[in-house]
Order: sequence, then C-alpha cells, then structure tokens
Amino acid sequence: MHLSDHRVLVTGGAGYVGSACLRHFRRAGVEAWAFDDLSTGNSAAVPGGRLIVGDILDTAALTRAMRDHGVTDVLHAAALASVPESFDRPDAYWRVNLDGTRSVMAAMLSAGAGRIVFSSTAAVYRHGAARPIREDDPLDPLTPYGSSKLAAAHLIRDLAARHGLTAVELRYFNASGADPDGQHGEARAHETHAIPLLLKTADGLRPVFDIFGDGFDTPDGTCIRDYVSVIDLAEAHLRAVTRPIPGGHAVCNLGAGQGVSVRELFELAREVTGRDIAHRVSPPRPGDPAWLVADITCAGAVLDWRPTLSLRDILRSAWAWQQARPTGYAPAPAPRKRTMP
Repeated sequence: MHLSDHRVLVTGGAGYVGSACLRHFRRAGVEAWAFDDLSTGNSAAVPGGRLIVGDILDTAALTRAMRDHGVTDVLHAAALASVPESFDRPDAYWRVNLDGTRSVMAAMLSAGAGRIVFSSTAAVYRHGAARPIREDDPLDPLTPYGSSKLAAAHLIRDLAARHGLTAVELRYFNASGADPDGQHGEARAHETHAIPLLLKTADGLRPVFDIFGDGFDTPDGTCIRDYVSVIDLAEAHLRAVTRPIPGGHAVCNLGAGQGVSVRELFELAREVTGRDIAHRVSPPRPGDPAWLVADITCAGAVLDWRPTLSLRDILRSAWAWQQARPTGYAPAPAPRKRTMP
C-alpha cells in the first residue's frame, strides 16, 4: 500500500502521543482521524475536522467511525496512563485499558480494519536489571497500570492471531518534548512526568521540583530513565502502520537507548533554561524502578527506526512550548483587576 492508501483511526488521538502521531501522519500524507472522549485529551491538539468525540468502551460508536472513514489501520493509544494514580484507581485502569482494548478489537473486526499498532509501555517489564531492557526480558509489572497494559497486549496478540490481523506492540520508555514549531506539547491537568514538572518549576508555576528518592543503586542514587522525543515516537508509529511486518506480529521498545539520572536531567534543565530550579529530595514512589533503559535493536531491525533528537533537543523544545503556552491548551487566566482603595 502507498502512504495515501492508509486510513488510520487514532484512539486517544487528542492525547499527547496520539495527537503527535496524528499530526505526523497528516504531514506524511496519511489520512488519519482522532477518536477521543476528551477526558484527558485536548481538542486543540487535533487538526481541524479530524476529531471524533467518543468513548472507546462504546463499541458501536467505534465501529461507525471506522466504517464511515474506511479505516484500514488503528493506532490504539487511548488509555489511563498514570502509574501513581493506578494504585488508587485500579478498577478504572483495568476497565479502560483492558475492556477498552477489547472494544477496539471488536470494532476492528466488524469494520474490516486489518492492522493495529498498540501503544504499550516499559511498565510491563520486571525491573531490576541495570542494563538496557530487551523485548524478551521477563514481563512482571509492578503496577496496576503496567498489569492492565500487559493484559491488553496479550489480548491483541491472541485476537490478531485468531483473525489474521497484523499487530505491532510498541513499548514506550519516557515520551518527552514538544513539536518543533512550539504549537503542541505535553499538557495534562494532573502532571506527573519529570520534564514538564521541572520546566514548570523553572517557569515559576510550581514551588519546587521533587526528586523521588536518592538512595537507589545507581551512580548518583537517583533513578535512571530513558527519554525519547515524541517526534521520534511519531515517526516510529508511522513506520509501524505502513511497513510490512514479518509474520504479522512484532514487539518493539521505543526509547533513546541510553539512560540519564534524575539529577543529570535536573542539571541539564538548569543549563537549557538558564534558571535555578528549586528542588528537594522526597521519598521514592511505589513502583519506581532504579533503572529503566531501552534496548532498541528490534525497532531498528523491524521498523528501520532510530531516534534522531537528543535529550538537549527534547528539553529545548519542551522549554519553548512551556514559555509559549504556560497553561498548555487552556486559555491563560485573565489578569486580576486592581481595585481602587
């Protein structure tokens, strides 16, 4: 198929990664639409005329959307995706992440879509190895978020094999950064990711940046993470949608392939922003591993993909977005009127 022959429905397409993929698909000449309930997504992140508002648990609505637009491929990015929140709301995470995936697969089978690309996560792995994680490493999630995503991946694999669909599972590490034009970036009502929290602190919108634990078995005692640009992720998804997949099934890690400690990230953020950033050491969070770094050999072999943007590039783009849109997609609050004494 030529790029223009693909017609893609992006579930969760108003979210951070989903909308970045949608915009990238459109720039590449691929027809694509977002399907999103806007519970956490932003309609302003979706190009005009490309948003279908709906709930992935509504199989009939999903099926109509796929049939109405002649969808050939689905990028399934809709999910609840906060590790800390998943401990408080495990029932919601299982309902959206597993039952929602079951609904997406049922709609695909009804509408005749032939390929699913699944947004998965490094949270499915057993943690502890101080080396890059490979796709064949043990799977043993420590969080309800990771468990629900692993169950969804197994469901996709089994149904795809049964019905002859192509399935690609992409396990993200830390998706980061913003569009180069500064018009789109991370914007959540309840932010938990390190880079936006760092930059909001640098911009004076938060009082302090928390380093969660400094007693890990790492060179400087803080967690090691792998940060990959959302722009590079979007290109990997485009290839996962459009390239032939040997055997009809693939699982690939998506990361930078190298780790950075939280302290190192903090120091680079100070350098990029040119500002001091108030910080403190807080207790470790449940489910946080010491090391989380991707082996990206598979993505190179299957998708012919490697990341092109450095952590410095990521921070610069995220800082430009933060300065241009300090309230994200929400309108800036009106300045207070001064009252006369």
